[in-house]
Amino acid sequence: MSIIAYHNSRILSCRRPQGALRCLEEAAVSILLRGPKAEKARVLLRLWHSGREEMISGSRYVSTEGVTFTFSFSAPEKPQLMWYYFIIDTDEGRLYYGARSGEGKLQRTPPEDYQITCYDGSFETPEWFRSSIVYQIFPDRFRKGSPDRDGNTSAERSKYHTDMGRTVSFHDNWDEQPKYKAEQDEEYYTPNDYFGGDLRGITEALPYLASLHVGTIYLNPIFEAVSNHRYNTSDYLSIDPILGTDYDFWCLTEEAKKYGIRIMLDGVFSHTGDDSLYFNKYGRYKALGAYQSKASPYYEWYDFRSFPDDYRCWWNFTTLPEVNELTPGYVEFIKTVLRKWTSLGAGAWRLDVADELPDDFIKIIRKELKAISPDILLLGEVWEDASNKTWEKGLREYVYGHELDSVMNYPFGDAVCDFLTYRCDAFMLQDMLASQQERYPEPFYRACMNLFDSHDAIRVLSVLSGAPQKGTLNREEQAEFVLSDEVLALGKRRLRLASSLAYSMPQPPCLYYGDEAGVTGLSDPFNRSTYPWGHEDKELLAHYRRLGEIRTENRVLTDGGACFLAVNADVIAVYRSSCGSSSLTIVNRSESDISIAIRETDFREGKLAPDVRFAQAYTDALTGERYCSSGCTLRFILSSLSAIILIK
Repeated sequence: MSIIAYHNSRILSCRRPQGALRCLEEAAVSILLRGPKAEKARVLLRLWHSGREEMISGSRYVSTEGVTFTFSFSAPEKPQLMWYYFIIDTDEGRLYYGARSGEGKLQRTPPEDYQITCYDGSFETPEWFRSSIVYQIFPDRFRKGSPDRDGNTSAERSKYHTDMGRTVSFHDNWDEQPKYKAEQDEEYYTPNDYFGGDLRGITEALPYLASLHVGTIYLNPIFEAVSNHRYNTSDYLSIDPILGTDYDFWCLTEEAKKYGIRIMLDGVFSHTGDDSLYFNKYGRYKALGAYQSKASPYYEWYDFRSFPDDYRCWWNFTTLPEVNELTPGYVEFIKTVLRKWTSLGAGAWRLDVADELPDDFIKIIRKELKAISPDILLLGEVWEDASNKTWEKGLREYVYGHELDSVMNYPFGDAVCDFLTYRCDAFMLQDMLASQQERYPEPFYRACMNLFDSHDAIRVLSVLSGAPQKGTLNREEQAEFVLSDEVLALGKRRLRLASSLAYSMPQPPCLYYGDEAGVTGLSDPFNRSTYPWGHEDKELLAHYRRLGEIRTENRVLTDGGACFLAVNADVIAVYRSSCGSSSLTIVNRSESDISIAIRETDFREGKLAPDVRFAQAYTDALTGERYCSSGCTLRFILSSLSAIILIK
């Protein structure tokens, strides 16, 4: 081609302002053409929004660099996604320029569209969460508390379930492996084994969590249910007796406040358990359940294809009948649930399988919570890019400002782990980090919960030690799988790098209970083993405590803007800046020392890039070592498998 074109959606000179737009905000995009045919070229911006195509003509500026075409437009009045690419007509025919994000390419057929997210300008997310460190707890496996006010232990309180005819088994040894296969009298594996962790145990562990500088505890479900994971809710208005009582929950929230810690509850609202007050398949409750009669007050909550045994259920698990979330009676009931637990101290909610909940239902939940207090957080379980996620009714509306505050940021954790295990390089990691920053509204982006693992994923230490990927081994093979001391040592070094990155990002890092102590494990249920009290990896634990201290003591890490740089294939850098302070986190994944030279101008992408300024001297917050810049450049040797967090 006789024309060279350049546009990068993540560079300020090409797109202004950077990132998502508020509704009605003014914006401009530019494309540079070079070559003998550039001055005669005609360029249009093809813009798609509000369900229609719009062709925009722009201004033309000739310089020694070439011909720059600039196009101005306004974001739509209503939140939505906008899409654009460039159409270039030359003497040789029509060309197109586009990409999903970043630098595009010329081609002769219509390209991928650049995305611009347009959101409600009044959208804000709770500041307390954006600056928090999150700690996820699977309640049964974290800590046993002292006996309750009646002198009963969690095991003794399980009598509630056995009296109803349910099978419950308690492990004798806190350190043994979770049950992973069916018992002799079971047709299928059922997660009905318990170790006895409870709410009192969490309350008694608050000083420990405070030593990690935790600001938010995310609890997996705590409502009455017939399993150790409790995602098959039996009664939304009662704490599972094994975990404790309403009073125990209130005590937890009140005591947590003394440490500046808030509690996030897990709202499982897409389905209930079949053994529940509402469905009552086995007749264990006095209430008339939907399974028992069409006259049940809960009948309309569910979809019966053929009453009573053929009903819509979550992923075809008949123990998890799905609900019709927008049924008026169900909506009003969930409002009652939200009000009760919020009145007892819950400061945030995580919506389980948010991508399976109707948009209108999420809006109702948001409206209810924000009416109680704008400071209550609403987080969604979304595994992919939340800005352009689709379902059968089209694009989801998570990021527009009238649904979720934010999401669990699985893409971040996956990308960092892929980088550290050589499934991608630093350039690919930079692309992921920068493109997410570009697509998410700033309030949504800053509240993304950055995690590496959870109750649904392989433990991060196992991943970074090279464990087989999910689905590779069956449960019997997983139960026997052991990481060698050599690969585990490598995994721990990588975990220090991953955590250093996470604690340097502009979003709250999330720590899955036990990761800081060196816990490993493959898929469910092996990723849900108990916290190793008294057997922690002391060095790893000290590392996480230090990271928590660094993040909470340096506001630049919680308040500052961010931009990213792949120094080379093995080295990634994160620059942060706020109110005259700056930080620079640099990670070397390779097993060799690397000579590093980073210039301020190497940071080219993101709205902060033009303002990158190195301090004359930095201190590595991890080691205390000093680093000096010279001529807007930092030069040093970065050791193998190491990270530095430079703070000024």
